[in-house]
Amino acid sequence: MLEDIKNIKSGRKQLREFGLTIGGVLLMLGGLAMWRGKTSWPYLLCSGSSFLALGIVFPEVLKPLQKAWMALGLVIGFFVSHLILAILFYFVITPIGLLIKFFGKDVLDQRIDKRRDSYWHMRTGPARTKESYENQY
Repeated sequence: MLEDIKNIKSGRKQLREFGLTIGGVLLMLGGLAMWRGKTSWPYLLCSGSSFLALGIVFPEVLKPLQKAWMALGLVIGFFVSHLILAILFYFVITPIGLLIKFFGKDVLDQRIDKRRDSYWHMRTGPARTKESYENQY
């Protein structure tokens, strides 16, 4: 994860995109707050126009903010993805496995049966010709 944080791209293009995106979102939120009569609209509009202006004129000024924002996004993404995978495993996969084990189902046909001569599964259906293997899909 530290290597990903070190490799965050902070070129002029990325900084400009960051400034324009954050500025645009803050301007939209400020417009929405003004339309709804909230008292926070001047702060949102001022900060949004500041980000927009810096993104257009001096994008290099936004580099520390962009690095911090992207690092925070990587850290949050790391923990959220691991949390989602853990929930999926412990609350979906594990109960299915326990139910299969409880009902004695042998999904992979791994039980050893001493009475069987072979574990080979004979195919049923029409016989295959050489031509049928040419175009399998």
